[in-house]
Amino acid sequence: MAMGFGRKNTEEVKLEEVKVWECTSEKCNCWIRDNFKSSQTPACPICKSEMRETTKELQVVNNNSIYANS
Repeated sequence: MAMGFGRKNTEEVKLEEVKVWECTSEKCNCWIRDNFKSSQTPACPICKSEMRETTKELQVVNNNSIYANS
């Protein structure tokens, strides 16, 4: 009887260039996806420093929150 523990996930991981916000503090490496931010210009949720807009190559994740992109 064969068990399925060693099977690889056959679903392809989709990557795309995504707009993100990075913390500007050298002591903090926090970042958030643009479509998950809580305000137009977010402050770092970890250290409260300013954040700057940039991009990262990330796995596709959808935010279905009613507050997304507001």
